[in-house]
Amino acid sequence: MKKAALSLQHLLAMFGATVLVPLLTGFDPSVAIFCAGVGTLIFHFCSDWKVPVFLGSSFAFIGVINQVSEAFNGDLAYAQGGIIVAGFLYLVMSLVIKLIGVEKVKRYFPPQVTGAMIAVIGLNLIPSAINMATTYLPVAILTLGIAICINQFAKGSIKQFGVIIAVFIGLVVSFALNLVDTTAASGASWFAIPSFRLPKFSMDAIFIIAPVVLATFMEHIGDVTTNGTVVGKNFIEDPGLNKTLLGDGLATIFAGFVGGPANTTYGENTALLAITKNYDPRVLELTAVFAIVLSCIGKFGGFLQSIPQAVMGGISIYLFSMITYVGVKSIRDSKCYKDNTKNIVIIATVLIIGLGTSYLSTYAGINIGIPISKTSSLTGLSLAAIVGVILNRILNKDEFKNQDDFNLETVNS
Repeated sequence: MKKAALSLQHLLAMFGATVLVPLLTGFDPSVAIFCAGVGTLIFHFCSDWKVPVFLGSSFAFIGVINQVSEAFNGDLAYAQGGIIVAGFLYLVMSLVIKLIGVEKVKRYFPPQVTGAMIAVIGLNLIPSAINMATTYLPVAILTLGIAICINQFAKGSIKQFGVIIAVFIGLVVSFALNLVDTTAASGASWFAIPSFRLPKFSMDAIFIIAPVVLATFMEHIGDVTTNGTVVGKNFIEDPGLNKTLLGDGLATIFAGFVGGPANTTYGENTALLAITKNYDPRVLELTAVFAIVLSCIGKFGGFLQSIPQAVMGGISIYLFSMITYVGVKSIRDSKCYKDNTKNIVIIATVLIIGLGTSYLSTYAGINIGIPISKTSSLTGLSLAAIVGVILNRILNKDEFKNQDDFNLETVNS
């Protein structure tokens, strides 16, 4: 029962974003939920059942999916073909990392880079949570306040179930205030097989969609690093970045073949891990099973869709703030900033680029980034991560040289 309740919390944490992507692109929400569940199980299998991660619909592909939809008269099957090729690019990256070794990759991602990346992930998500919260601020504040109070003062199981308790109370109050729209739940059937669809392939669609992987690859590293920081394990080393990339790639390929959007690791669920302190991967695997069942139960999906945005906004502020805290804590615990101006410059650069480009694009309509297709560019976290890695390599070149010399001496001896 305890695992089931924890899994339900994870289901609530991932549901809003996973459903929002198909609603913005035209994919079937039930197929997206189904792909999230199956994709998560594929990821866990590939990562030796060690990484407590949940995969959901990726926001990074929304723009290019819509472009393909317009180019092919609304036929999203061509977008699926591009998504499949994007998944195969993940497999190529996985193989490259397998051949060159994790250690050579890991030294490019020290705390001054990864900690700042994690903070950017959380801070970039908070504005969307605030937008949801402002639909009815009193309910959002109530939901957020309950979650904070439970985390701060409660103990044992109550503390672990803080998110679901806060959402339930927020939902009850919303119902009393007549803020809950039950149309979706009442009009849905009890059982409905998701509308699966086979892909179609076009080089035009592939060239539009596949380059987005350049951005999501860096996001994957940030998410896996965040997850490992929360759990207290180095998942980049064990089970290995090559295996997590393999799982992410295969999950995305599967989604493309059955008619769903591309998958990605979800920061919302990682934040929930930090709150509940329960890192058992089996909880996430049970969540995946729930998602698969949910995709076939129209009534339950309608019920979750009836949760007011204000409630989800309040709890999302809590979750996304936890991600930001994990990033700041990673920098603080490593003490990489102490008496090291170079690392301070790296941290500041990642934060300024990661937040600045995203906020300018969202609120000022100014797009700053490196173009990777006609409609997409490296910006936000992706651009910040690349600049951070390169800047760290340049400013801390002596550390790289010393490590290379040490490795060479070790081999010679």
